[in-house]
Amino acid sequence: QVQLVESGGGSVQSGGSLRLSCQASGYTYFTYSMGWFRQAPGKEREGVAAINSNGETTYADSVKGRFTISQDNAKNTLYLQMNSLKPEDTAMYYCAADRRWWLLLTNRNEYNYWGQGTQVTVSS
Repeated sequence: QVQLVESGGGSVQSGGSLRLSCQASGYTYFTYSMGWFRQAPGKEREGVAAINSNGETTYADSVKGRFTISQDNAKNTLYLQMNSLKPEDTAMYYCAADRRWWLLLTNRNEYNYWGQGTQVTVSS
């Protein structure tokens, strides 16, 4: 049973930083492709960043240069370092996993496993 648990969300002022974590269990972590998504009220869930088992990464244009996705295979944990946060980054953030470890997956429909989410609120 694959389980993903996000943490690290909170409320910050514009320009601040947060680091999200996603603890994975129930499978061999480094054989999966992982991603971060976010969903603001009234909007569709959108891809933020993705990483595969080779360590390759990709980012949405809106977060490039501000967010960094990384993983610690020994801890089975995925991270999202978010710097220079803006009010438009306010959303529920979700991590996701898929067995196609060699791919960088940016579409939410490509992922099979999801966490419950952690809320990020950025005030101006």
